Amino acid sequence: MEEAMGERIYVCIDLKSFYASVECAARGLDPFTADLVVADPTRGPGALCLAVSPGLKAKGVRNRCRLFEIPPSLKYMIAPPHMGLYMEVSADIYRTYLTLFAKEDVYPYSIDECFVHVTPYLSLYGKDGMEMASMMMKAVYDRTGICATAGVGTNLFLAKIGMDIVAKHVPEHIAYLDETLFREKLWHHRPITDIWNIGHGIARRLEKYGVYDLYGVTLLPEKVLYREFGVNAECLIDHAHGRESCTLEDIRSYRPENRSISTGQVLFEDYTYEEGLLLVYEMAEVLIQQLLAEALAARGISLYVGYSGQKRKGTGGSRKLDGYTDVPEDIWQAFSRLYRDKAARGEGIRTIRMSLDNVASASSVPRRFSLFRSPEEEEKQKKVEMVMLEMKEKFGKNALLRGMNYFPKATLRSRNSLIGGHHE
Repeated sequence: MEEAMGERIYVCIDLKSFYASVECAARGLDPFTADLVVADPTRGPGALCLAVSPGLKAKGVRNRCRLFEIPPSLKYMIAPPHMGLYMEVSADIYRTYLTLFAKEDVYPYSIDECFVHVTPYLSLYGKDGMEMASMMMKAVYDRTGICATAGVGTNLFLAKIGMDIVAKHVPEHIAYLDETLFREKLWHHRPITDIWNIGHGIARRLEKYGVYDLYGVTLLPEKVLYREFGVNAECLIDHAHGRESCTLEDIRSYRPENRSISTGQVLFEDYTYEEGLLLVYEMAEVLIQQLLAEALAARGISLYVGYSGQKRKGTGGSRKLDGYTDVPEDIWQAFSRLYRDKAARGEGIRTIRMSLDNVASASSVPRRFSLFRSPEEEEKQKKVEMVMLEMKEKFGKNALLRGMNYFPKATLRSRNSLIGGHHE
């Protein structure tokens, strides 16, 4: 593999069955021979397996299955999730990348996946893209004992799908793609949902036109694609030809026009209408403190409530505030009114999602003032939240709580001890 003059080269590197590999490494086990799943056994046979070791995958156990779906004939270990440990190992691996590359050329895509722009380092290390990927994989293995898969491409998209689809089926676990190789290897790949950013919804819409792979996308008239997918057709058309104009510099410099702050939780038992309102207050507190910590103000709110019954799946909606605000009382009252208007009485509540919408820098937006509350009172409310936040950052999230957080059905105290929905 040789890079053409002026051509960019990217590496996308993914840690194989990351959570399971970390658990195997902690036990001195080889993940390729050990039969291990990462799941919380206290959640019963329906517990989701967050990761499955490569050894168990080779026996037909799929990733993200439920415990009861694993054949009873298989003997395996169950490792409870340790999210704090996974974050520590991920950070350690990121630091390993930074010993090889400048920070601006490394972009963490997830806890176990990373993009690296390696073009500036090819002459420095005297290696081509494939050799650079191999060097990174070896550095990770030497540091942590965790194996990786890598894709090398002339753009971010090709590096990603080279890793996702091609690298996993070659002995070296590294694959290189340029636009020519992309057409040879992946134009006719099926299912099309294996392709990055093409989900089942997009696949179903393409099936209406008899399209089942990327080559079929290239044969459809662009006006048909734009009529079906709107502005999103541009990305689909580019990817069907192996093109991607976005660079790491573009990603780092991107600032969305509209931003929101969200939180949500799935409950393990039915909550009543009144108990759900308690959770809305708790979750609003989390959003308010994040808003103030980032010196932002919100222009709107959204709420979704999901139910356990068969009569209805969920209710909710969004609402504009009277103006931009970061005053806790305004936000609490707005969520309370929206919940009372939208939540169904007599239904068992199992899901609540909330967000502050259209947030912007508090110093750059017009502010609304209340006729019934002084500016001093508003500042006092915000200072109380900031003091609580400072105490939590210094002494732990449960260092300072409100009385409502001790009610029997409150969840904030227990949620504060979780990382990614799981115990540390």
